[in-house]
Amino acid sequence: MPVGMLSAMLCAALLSGCVSKLVTTPPPATYDLAGLQTAPAVKGRTSAQILVPEPFALQTLASQRIVVTRGPLVAYYPNAQYPDTLPKLVQSRIIQAFEKSRGVRAVGRPGEGLSIDYQLLTNIRTFAFNVTQSGRFAEIEIFAQIMNDRNGKVVEAKVFEASVPVAEDTAPSAVSGLNVALDEVLKELVAWAVPRL
Repeated sequence: MPVGMLSAMLCAALLSGCVSKLVTTPPPATYDLAGLQTAPAVKGRTSAQILVPEPFALQTLASQRIVVTRGPLVAYYPNAQYPDTLPKLVQSRIIQAFEKSRGVRAVGRPGEGLSIDYQLLTNIRTFAFNVTQSGRFAEIEIFAQIMNDRNGKVVEAKVFEASVPVAEDTAPSAVSGLNVALDEVLKELVAWAVPRL
């Protein structure tokens, strides 16, 4: 058999093997963050318009992967992901929480053409399913600052935290717990921010 024909056959065999692997590999399961299901309680209403930039997050959190911590080890659930990067998801859920509260005149993200009075700057410090000797917990910590967009001064800042017990060490259970924790954080964040705008 000519060498060229043998090479062509080997290449075809290798390519067919690659194609079969690509076809049979299932896509990762996608789990969303639901955000607030009910409107948060706020005191009064402000005429301010606020901008919510994408939250800052370390690279460990700034992806679609679901973080799991076991002691000092940081890992991810295999074959599980969010529908978008975590900072973009949290940004969307913060905006939705303000919309549901009806506590501000307008809220949006950069590029939406609002005449901005304030910016809500956030830093996602923790957003993970944490397995410890004492149990399993969905844990969130977000640092928030209200900045006056006219002069660049920070009006006030606060850390928002939530820790929710989770029964099972699985991606669906972890995300369910993270949704409950995020619900707590968003309610507190909106109730804190609106009177200060």
